[in-house]
Amino acid sequence: MTSDREKTSGGQAFSGVIDRIQAIRKDLAPAAGRIADFITKNAADVVHMSVTEVAERAEVSEGSVIGFCQTIGARGFQQIKLSLARELVQPVQFIHEDLTPDDDTAAVIEKVFQSDLQALRDTQNALDVHSLARAVEVIRTARRVEVFGIGSAATIAEDTNYRLLRIGIESRASVDSHVQAITASLADSSTAVITISHSGSTIETLTATRLAKEAGATTIAITNFGKSPLLAHADIVLNTLARETQFRTEAMTSRIAQLAIVDALIACLALADYDRSVATLAKTFEVLSTKRV
Repeated sequence: MTSDREKTSGGQAFSGVIDRIQAIRKDLAPAAGRIADFITKNAADVVHMSVTEVAERAEVSEGSVIGFCQTIGARGFQQIKLSLARELVQPVQFIHEDLTPDDDTAAVIEKVFQSDLQALRDTQNALDVHSLARAVEVIRTARRVEVFGIGSAATIAEDTNYRLLRIGIESRASVDSHVQAITASLADSSTAVITISHSGSTIETLTATRLAKEAGATTIAITNFGKSPLLAHADIVLNTLARETQFRTEAMTSRIAQLAIVDALIACLALADYDRSVATLAKTFEVLSTKRV
């Protein structure tokens, strides 16, 4: 089923990217022409790229890429990628990259678990120890911590907030784009912001992170390895390395990697303020025990 976010204003799914480009190619300005040629010649690669990477390869700005996408009738770059993926990628890959339509239950379990394990191994290798240590110090000295996530990242953001509260760190998760924008604009130099986004290209979290950084907050991004617009607004980057592509609207493998980074971050924070963390955990455990039969 096609989601509302994949539809054009007329209600029909956006499609025919290459045909649309070829129809207007001769009338395009030089910059737009370079974008058109790059997408046409590298359609299979574009499915896996961020808007930042396409901009660099075509030697234009990110704004030019987004403007070009709108010129051919798309809302933005993500819709171009989704349309290309529908044309080039097997439909089963929208469920999971490693599956085939003929896989039985045992094969699905094997492939999904192996993919998750590989994401954990790769993320451990990609995660910069010094960046994590910096994130720990920033959070420890912050007056408050704001956590941003949209879509599949929203549950990771809420879990991060829960884990921070359990060890006595003042924290709040915002998973609504309007609340994120308000919260970000009210941040200051005593605020630490954690933004969780697999693609690093989600408009809502990009906007909130930019607003927070402009307001003086220190921004921490948990995002997949590679170039993305989010990096321009992040003071500290904690990279996952999940093989799953970025054309799919819902992340799967990357969530496991994001949770592993959050676990490591929380553990380091708890050890850094050991006595307070242990005391807070004990107190909150006692409170939560009343919720169990």
